[in-house]
Amino acid sequence: MRCPQDMRRRGFLAAALLAAGYAGAGSAAPRRGSGRGPLTLATGRDLTGYLQHVLDGWNREHPAEAVTLVQLPEAADEVHAQMVESLRAGRDRFDVLNIDVTWTAEFASAGWISPVDPDRLPLNRMLPSVLDTATFRGRLYAAPYVTNAGLLYYREDLLEKAGLGPPRTWAELEHAARTVAPRYGVDGYAGQFLPYEGLTVNVDEAVESAGGSILDPDGRSVTVGSAAAREGLGFLVRGVRDGWIPQRALAFKEEESRLAFQAGTLLFLRNWPYVYDMASVAGSAVAGRFGVTLLPGPDGQGASVLGGSNLAITSRCRHPETAADLLAHMTGEEVQRQVLTRGSLPPVLAALYTDRDLTRRYPYLPALEQSVRTARVRPKSAAYEQVSLAVAAVSSDALRGQTTVAGAISRVNRELRAITRST
Repeated sequence: MRCPQDMRRRGFLAAALLAAGYAGAGSAAPRRGSGRGPLTLATGRDLTGYLQHVLDGWNREHPAEAVTLVQLPEAADEVHAQMVESLRAGRDRFDVLNIDVTWTAEFASAGWISPVDPDRLPLNRMLPSVLDTATFRGRLYAAPYVTNAGLLYYREDLLEKAGLGPPRTWAELEHAARTVAPRYGVDGYAGQFLPYEGLTVNVDEAVESAGGSILDPDGRSVTVGSAAAREGLGFLVRGVRDGWIPQRALAFKEEESRLAFQAGTLLFLRNWPYVYDMASVAGSAVAGRFGVTLLPGPDGQGASVLGGSNLAITSRCRHPETAADLLAHMTGEEVQRQVLTRGSLPPVLAALYTDRDLTRRYPYLPALEQSVRTARVRPKSAAYEQVSLAVAAVSSDALRGQTTVAGAISRVNRELRAITRST
């Protein structure tokens, strides 16, 4: 249902969208026709089952406009491939897509998804940073649905024994990883360092923390050839070279790194919020012994990059009016609360991060909110998959000592320039 359209609300929404780069103020989404009726919603595999529960609630209230959930594989690259295959073929198999935030630019550029009317969404209640993930070249193309930001997990018990608090800078993290970790027979630090999207995220966070970037905000210019980029990648390369990042971490994705921390073999771990619940269960070697804080940087708080997913309406959607109402429903407080409590995923509504009941149950929420509010958007490019592959491949060579940091930055700079010229 439409939200109230008073002037005060309109002013707030305009300001929020301008902050996120929305240049289309005052213009409604292009007409896609009208229509109400059943929908299909395509998503990567829902491992917790929460999404079907959410849609069951919608279907009970809208029996003539029921939503069928189509679950694609678990791996993001397979989800991307199946969605793109259907969209390129011009099929109307999917009406609404639950897409990774990095795909918004690609799908919008290709004309596969339609602009979204901002007046139909509770944008004034969302964390401002998440809006940018749903925009492309000045227009809102999706509804922010789930967000995510990197956090630093640390062995609170071991740091306390050493008389240390959680690290606030890279130097503090490196010092503890080099000195405290060996004292207790654990490895120092790990993230996600296998050459895939996770490594791109880790490198991007290090580069952004040092004050650099990979592409400019509109995704058209390459900015990775900077001293800050060399400093960021150099921090990770130095860790592997000096041993406080273990060699085994070069094969880590999210789950491998989570399991290593949960088994009690790591002092520090960079990972997503979902780790908190899993590391706290009975049988975990670190249950009740770890803390969570913001990612450190060279001189203080570092930068995370935003993860999460957005809900987009396909250009061939059969019933766009119903789809617009579904997006409003999925971004409302009732569903957003279930995103956290049933799906163990970070919601996009700001008020939930200070809700007393939720902060008691999830004590990391204040740190996560700050991380999301200050997080950076991953490079926006219609060729993001190519950008990510290039960054991950070259960074992996540097971590494995097959090229220097300077050589890696020079090479990725050339490769990204070639990619951006071709799009």
